[in-house]
Amino acid sequence: MAITIGVHGANPSLYHLSRLGLLEQALEPLGETVTWLPVGGTSTGDALADGTIDFGGTGSTPPLSSQAAGHDLVYTAVSAPRPGHGALLVAADSEVRSVADLKGGTVVLAIGSWQTHFTAKALADAGLSYRDDITARRPDGDSAAQLRAGRITAWVAQGAELVAARREGGVRTLLEVSEVITDRSVFFTRRDFAEQRPELVAVVTAALQRADDWAAGHLAGAAAIAAADQGGTVEDWREALAVLPWRLEPVSAAFLAEQQQAADILAEADYLPRRITVADAHLPALTPAVRAALEG
Repeated sequence: MAITIGVHGANPSLYHLSRLGLLEQALEPLGETVTWLPVGGTSTGDALADGTIDFGGTGSTPPLSSQAAGHDLVYTAVSAPRPGHGALLVAADSEVRSVADLKGGTVVLAIGSWQTHFTAKALADAGLSYRDDITARRPDGDSAAQLRAGRITAWVAQGAELVAARREGGVRTLLEVSEVITDRSVFFTRRDFAEQRPELVAVVTAALQRADDWAAGHLAGAAAIAAADQGGTVEDWREALAVLPWRLEPVSAAFLAEQQQAADILAEADYLPRRITVADAHLPALTPAVRAALEG
């Protein structure tokens, strides 16, 4: 049997695992193989639901959208919080001094990613609405240059792009991600796969942690892989990767509460078409196998 894993390039654990051969080695004694399929974060839920992939990983928002669309997914594991992963930037000379000052402005972000959760919660905390009080726009060209030129009000940046923008100057941090959300990577699969093949979920999870261990110990190599595939400099990628936790955890009550809060905020903003119960995507019977895989 071949397991098909969707690789979202912005998910560092999956991204590096797909290039290291670690999962292939772990699956060989089981007579299993793996196929890697590039997939966008916002497409991961649909790809799981229609059987294109068996396992995927994104940030916090895509599984919420998937669940709201009626897909029967199951969370398998999550990363530790990523406090240095992203930030909301404004121009250095901008009159915007607080999130409340964003009202009526244009905020560039990767709509549908964790950045939607981050932006919606930051606005809600300031008494504003993602739906009503800003114009959310997807990146179109050089967001840092647009910000410096005053063509946009704010920009949610992450990873090497965030490092580069700060290095080049002309921008100011309005909010760090850690001031608003925990910003975890999340991993999920279909319910039928989780229930029928928990041992494979455990093997994949253990391999993800081994990939994280490799990246943490080989930051220059990990940065070179990312820069070659995704652009940017090796130095900027190394700095961006160095702040990641490189540690996975089983699904916890705290994580489910975080996701429920996000789901409620996104439903209130009409980003999600309906309210959902995040705990419906939790399979408690899977937790012991995942915990053992991570502790092994």
